[in-house]
Amino acid sequence: QVQLMESGGGSVQAGGSLRLSCTASRDTDNVYCVGWFRQAPGKEREAIASIDADGGTAYADSMEGRFTISKDKAKNALYLQIHNLKPEDTAMYYCVAEECRGGLTSKEPYDYQYRGQGTQVTVAS
Repeated sequence: QVQLMESGGGSVQAGGSLRLSCTASRDTDNVYCVGWFRQAPGKEREAIASIDADGGTAYADSMEGRFTISKDKAKNALYLQIHNLKPEDTAMYYCVAEECRGGLTSKEPYDYQYRGQGTQVTVAS
């Protein structure tokens, strides 16, 4: 099992940037695929990005360009950098993990096994 805890959300003006952080209770390299998704009130969950167990990154088509996912193995940390924030980015952002010892998973991040409690991002116009 792995526990996840997000931080770094907040209220920002449109055009600003944020870096969301997620601390895992254990090293996720080679065992877990990790990622981020978001959900706004009344809307469907949206996959953002993921890193497979071997370190490869993938982004949802609509998230390429302004979102950057990264890991810090030494800190058991996962990050999501968001640039040029827009009001439509307002949502709860979740860090997730899926055991994928074969290196990959076909699941979308919002269906991963483990999820943090979320961190709220609010973007004012």
